[in-house]
Amino acid sequence: MVIAVVDGMGGSIGHQIILSLRRELPEDTEIIALGTNSIATMNMMKARANRGGTGTNSIKVCVRNVDVIMGSLSITIPNSMMGELTPAMATSIADSRARKILLPLTNPRIDLVGLRDIPIPQLIEEAVSILKESFAEEEKEGD
Repeated sequence: MVIAVVDGMGGSIGHQIILSLRRELPEDTEIIALGTNSIATMNMMKARANRGGTGTNSIKVCVRNVDVIMGSLSITIPNSMMGELTPAMATSIADSRARKILLPLTNPRIDLVGLRDIPIPQLIEEAVSILKESFAEEEKEGD
């Protein structure tokens, strides 16, 4: 399984997601850090991603060939993250055939209803739990 973690700004949410994935998934799981800027990519790489890419073209190319994309919901919203997430990035992520496991964090002008207001670390735990269930289902199908 190949997982892309996409983040912008300082990459702190992506960093936390990758740390959690490394704790919970087999060591040979491939994790690709995709940052909207080099600082975000660098911080995600510090969390032990296998590879990293930065910017629009890296995101456009890499999300075509991954099984899962993780990040905040705002990675599917053009011009989010104070304009760092370009329309081309958002479109590529949304159009990717990969499963998307997204944290309900968005721009201040978007309200998501029907969700619980819980801290980011708990949201990440839930996201990783969903991924682990997928991982287990894939292994059963492979048997």
